[in-house]
Amino acid sequence: MARSEFLTLKTDELTNELMSADISELKLVAKAIFDHACAKLGGLGFGTSFLSWVASFSAIYLLILDRTNWRSNMLTSLLVPYIFFSLPPSLFYFLRGQFGMWVAFIAVVLRLFFPRHFPDWLEIPGSLILLLVVAPKLFAHVFRDSWAGVVICLLIGCYLLQEHIRASGGFRNSFKHTHGISNTIGILLLFVYPMWKLITHFV
Repeated sequence: MARSEFLTLKTDELTNELMSADISELKLVAKAIFDHACAKLGGLGFGTSFLSWVASFSAIYLLILDRTNWRSNMLTSLLVPYIFFSLPPSLFYFLRGQFGMWVAFIAVVLRLFFPRHFPDWLEIPGSLILLLVVAPKLFAHVFRDSWAGVVICLLIGCYLLQEHIRASGGFRNSFKHTHGISNTIGILLLFVYPMWKLITHFV
């Protein structure tokens, strides 16, 4: 009886050791695959930059849809801070420079003195340019390059996704309604940039 218990205990210990060794090997293999993929894609910087472009254009695409055929009660103006935090650095600093200042100046002049010639659909793009130009360094450099920006992007994406699913009457219906697939895919693409930043941080 004692011998069978001893053998059972010994077998359990051996099984646990083998499982631990297998899990360690799987971790090493996963890390090797990840490193190889990053090397082939030109490093983590390329992935972050590329997904930043994807996320920014997805947000711009959703703004265009909102102004054309996706009118809803959702706070799509939240896409403005999302674009602010996810814009690729090259485009961000270009729009924050002299070009952005001139565009913001013209937008303000048109809005103040020629309101009839300032269409409604230009309000959100004008707000985005103004935000890019006048944002203090705390937001433009510190928050944008820190985890605060990533968390804000994730929160905005989660809010828009749950509001879109609720307005569609469920997740399945969000793929069935007119323009539902394009809207849902556009919102889901908002998650690629912040999720990638989290993955590269923890792996």
